Amino acid sequence: MSSLLKVDNEIKTKVDAFRERITGEAEDLVANFFPKKLLELDHFLKDPILNIQELKDIHCEINLTVPDPILLTNSHDGLDAPNAKKRKMESEAEDDNCQVAGTKVFVIPGGMMKSNNKLVDLIEKVKPEIRTLIEKCNTVKMWVQLLIPRIEDGNNFGVSIQEETVAELRTVEGEAASYLDQISRYYITRAKLVSKIAKYPHVEDYRRTVTEIDEKEYISLKIIVSELRNQYVTLHDMILKNIEKIKRPRSSNADALY
Repeated sequence: MSSLLKVDNEIKTKVDAFRERITGEAEDLVANFFPKKLLELDHFLKDPILNIQELKDIHCEINLTVPDPILLTNSHDGLDAPNAKKRKMESEAEDDNCQVAGTKVFVIPGGMMKSNNKLVDLIEKVKPEIRTLIEKCNTVKMWVQLLIPRIEDGNNFGVSIQEETVAELRTVEGEAASYLDQISRYYITRAKLVSKIAKYPHVEDYRRTVTEIDEKEYISLKIIVSELRNQYVTLHDMILKNIEKIKRPRSSNADALY
């Protein structure tokens, strides 16, 4: 079979070494890393930072004051008749478009509007865990894929187990990547709301929405940590229960005789 495709011996040696390295890493991940990590995340779920009872404790003060109202006189601030008429027409046009100009923002008090530091600290602890799961799943997935034998007729039950394992690992990878997208969307959504508060500081609903977004993100982060733990448990259990078929998907003829 090897005569059908000529492969350089040096390259073949390096590829075989790569396969052996992936095999060693993946088997160690399943046997040791996965159970240790699930226990570590289970302990993390009991940390006080993830068990705040009063969600108001994670609220962040928005130090944007409401500006004093501007009083307009009937003479339109001293404008003469033509300019006053022009201003009235522009005002009517704005009303027709249902647009509110809001307050022009030239500078933020304090230099910069800070993020919610409590949530930022928690996110910085959760993100490395998400990245770790993605990387480790990728290694184990590669290992199982390399164990899949060549396509043949019949005796493919073990191969179907391998394919199910690869599909599960790929699903876990995708879900973990979606957690990172969720964190990015939180920052973008919060930034837009804070910008709205800076432009419309007199609208209380924008301020309340920011606190709601922060509370929602806190709950989501706890759920993410719980899901990461559950995924380690599921993968460890699934692979251990099917390790024989994963490593030896097809029994030899000699085994079938006994």
